[in-house]
Amino acid sequence: MTRSRRRLALRTATAVLVAGALVGGLAACSAGNTGGTTAAPADIPAEGTDDGSTLTLWTRAPLERQAKLLVEAYNASHENQVELTVVPNDDYVAKVGAAAGSGGLPDLFAADIVYVPNWVEQGLFQDITTQIDGLDYKDEINQGHLSAGTVDDKEHVLPFVLDLSMLMWNKELFAEAGLDPEKAPSTLAEFADAAKAVQDLGKPGVSGTSTGLNCGGCLVFTWFPSVWASGEQVLSDDGTEALLAGDAAQEVYSTWKGLEDAGAVAPGSADETGATWVAGFQEGNVGVMPFPATLLSGLDFEAGVAGIPGVDGGASTFVGGDGIGVSKDSKQSAQAWNFLSWMMSEDAQVEVLAKDGNAVSRGDLAENTYAAEDPRQVTINQVAAEGQTPVALNFQQAFNAPGSPWLTLVRNAVLEGTSTVDADNDEITAILGQ
Repeated sequence: MTRSRRRLALRTATAVLVAGALVGGLAACSAGNTGGTTAAPADIPAEGTDDGSTLTLWTRAPLERQAKLLVEAYNASHENQVELTVVPNDDYVAKVGAAAGSGGLPDLFAADIVYVPNWVEQGLFQDITTQIDGLDYKDEINQGHLSAGTVDDKEHVLPFVLDLSMLMWNKELFAEAGLDPEKAPSTLAEFADAAKAVQDLGKPGVSGTSTGLNCGGCLVFTWFPSVWASGEQVLSDDGTEALLAGDAAQEVYSTWKGLEDAGAVAPGSADETGATWVAGFQEGNVGVMPFPATLLSGLDFEAGVAGIPGVDGGASTFVGGDGIGVSKDSKQSAQAWNFLSWMMSEDAQVEVLAKDGNAVSRGDLAENTYAAEDPRQVTINQVAAEGQTPVALNFQQAFNAPGSPWLTLVRNAVLEGTSTVDADNDEITAILGQ
């Protein structure tokens, strides 16, 4: 296989992190689908067909703002018209599964990127390899999202909306702690030292850092990048083996255990399941932490932004968010491709998404007019090109599910201080390999 903004903001931040339902249940809902995908007609024009057709599109509620902006802009400039349905996040997987089983999927639908590999395997998306390969900027498209939708060299999805994990710090707290507010921690140790320095201020209600130690999705979103930045991987190429007992991963656990032992991790982090994991930083009460890029514009204080550092340097990010493709049930592939090709155009990426403060999905548009107004957004776009999206059919069960073996590993290593990383890593592999 080739895999080459208060409440609303919190829900948006955890879109990629919290499961609505087990992906595995989808297979039963889509009984009769053997996993083979149907290729979109090869003779689709490069920009698709814009003939006044009505297209249907489904998306999860956390991406409602971006989806509405894109659909409104497309409808205002095209003969085709897209009818958008926004589904509550917790209902999305079940709705897609039921529709897949009855042949009732919309023309286009978006999917949390960690679900995409499973849904591609289930045959829910059309193969649009010919169309994607025909884009002259294909190599500039976020490779993490493309890889998540690629099986046996066949491509099925494009990036819909990116959500990235970035290291962010409160510049005012950094200055108070005697740190350079304009300098990002460049290694994992420097991150820990900065967090401890803020903690040592002894300010009531202020913590050095924060995380969600009972939220598997929060932890993959924010800790995996340090492993990647260190030059190591978290999964095997085929997504069936966990590599989370390596040197870099062990250093991540050790660093966070040291922060926990030093009292530099925000109170409540040990029980945080994801609903409020970003709240402390948003309120200006956390010094430094890996944080969702989509929430930067909602902060009312000066925050620094950088890629998440590795053990000895480097920088990376977890490229989350949603991918989007043409469903197996669509009879309007050419019209659906017209929407997708426009969505990837400079007009949509810059004048719709970037203008609203979102990351773009094309590396060649990173330094666009709107991003240039805030150098931090340029940084986010640039780091996005260096980030990764882990791909595994059983990702949900192994990492995001309550009580997942990944959570067991982290809690054992950071909270309990046990020497069970190797055995716990094997448990993750056992789930991934099912």
